[in-house]
Amino acid sequence: MKGPISQFIEQHYLHFNAAALVDAAKGYETHLTEGGKMMVTLAGAMSTAELGKSLAEMIRQGKVDIISCTGANLEEDIMNLVAHNHYKRVPNYRDLSPQDEWDLLENHYNRVTDTCIPEEEAFRRLQKHIHGIWKGADDNGERYFPHEYMYKILLSGELEQYYEIDPKNSWMLAAAERNLPIVVPGWEDSTMGNIFASYVIKGEIKASTMKSGIEYMAWLADWYVKNSEGRGVGFFQIGGGIAGDFPICVVPMLYQDMEMENIPFWGYFCQISDSTTSYGSYSGAVPNEKITWGKLDIHTPKFIVESDATIVAPLMFAWILGW
Repeated sequence: MKGPISQFIEQHYLHFNAAALVDAAKGYETHLTEGGKMMVTLAGAMSTAELGKSLAEMIRQGKVDIISCTGANLEEDIMNLVAHNHYKRVPNYRDLSPQDEWDLLENHYNRVTDTCIPEEEAFRRLQKHIHGIWKGADDNGERYFPHEYMYKILLSGELEQYYEIDPKNSWMLAAAERNLPIVVPGWEDSTMGNIFASYVIKGEIKASTMKSGIEYMAWLADWYVKNSEGRGVGFFQIGGGIAGDFPICVVPMLYQDMEMENIPFWGYFCQISDSTTSYGSYSGAVPNEKITWGKLDIHTPKFIVESDATIVAPLMFAWILGW
């Protein structure tokens, strides 16, 4: 029996993007019911948008098997966990002048649309603790992926003293507890990535202590081969960019470059995006374009919900969770 949110969706979400939302959510359910696995990709500032309130439960209930996310989403969920009370909301962000923006910077606030992340309590608090884990690995000649270092810091309990939200609403904590596979392409452009690079430039830590994007791709190829039998792996893409572009390419790479001619296509595809289809825009490309690149099959269930992911994703997760 579906809960009140799902019942409301069923009664009112009947046409256009609302209907596409329902169709895509039902397709996600069907994919899992038939034994398929699901990758969720996170672009934009989904962690700062507190998607963890629904995504964490999706992870705990086994409705997500692997995540691809930007370095920003990887770190910002943890920042929200340890510094939530210090965040500053700016509802009138559309009216800010350059001087207003400069004043925020001077007060150590970094703005993401209507939400400002506090530098000292978020970035520097995490930096202080993660540096010790990076340095320890470096001293011992060990190498790990970016998300593995984050898992280490979360599972160590070091950050519990700072928790400012209910930990059940942190998707990274839920993922760490399940040891959920994550790939983080382009991690070095995140704040923690920049900080790590600064230690490399200063000669304090070796670059090789952090495993690279190429190693992420090789790891993902191995994971995909092992998990794509039967109903296969679905692809649920929130936003555009590298979080989606990087992992979806694993299929044509295996087929064309590794010459694995029997590798299955992605078994389900949905993208939530408000990016318009225009000349050369991949984020705004309709799913059928991916057929020509060897990513999706003609028969792959394909959905696109052209709307704001901060509205759509929690509703879809609510439906899938039966809320």
